[in-house]
Amino acid sequence: MTPAACIQTLVASDPERLRILRWMRDLDLPDCWVAAGFVRSLVWDHLHRRSPSPLPPDIDVIWFDPTQASPERDAELDTILRGCNAQLQWSVKNQARMHLRNGDSPYRSATEAMTHWPETATAVAVRLSERDVVEIAAPFGLEDLFELIVRPAGRFKDEKQPIYRERLRNKNWQATWPKLKVLP
Repeated sequence: MTPAACIQTLVASDPERLRILRWMRDLDLPDCWVAAGFVRSLVWDHLHRRSPSPLPPDIDVIWFDPTQASPERDAELDTILRGCNAQLQWSVKNQARMHLRNGDSPYRSATEAMTHWPETATAVAVRLSERDVVEIAAPFGLEDLFELIVRPAGRFKDEKQPIYRERLRNKNWQATWPKLKVLP
């Protein structure tokens, strides 16, 4: 089975994740994905032959629309999603404005924005098509995710390396997934 097919199978067999993806689809936001730990943790659990972990503490919803790039719009969407499930911590971010926070040139899409994230294995997102097919965005590919490699991406290799190292300390992923290979 290919890595993409594996992700599709894992997500499709997880009722909670499918419910969240349906909520995202119902929002009808342009270039909208659920990303990061939502996918990463599910794959790492599978590769460690563990039952799927509970959903991550925050559900990263990314989307892209320069005409709606206000924090207030993201807050409205967060409120809508809390109405769907108040137990989840929603993190809704229009990637059309995130370049400002990150000190980057403007992004052209949600997928391009992921190329500015700290790790290659985290820069993976999914969404549900109108035909209930799990679609995948992975600008760095899926190899690191499936090889259990955590490595810095982009500027986190050099100028933002301290942020990457601090993130590794805070996340402490190897305590949960001991087969991970963390690269400096």
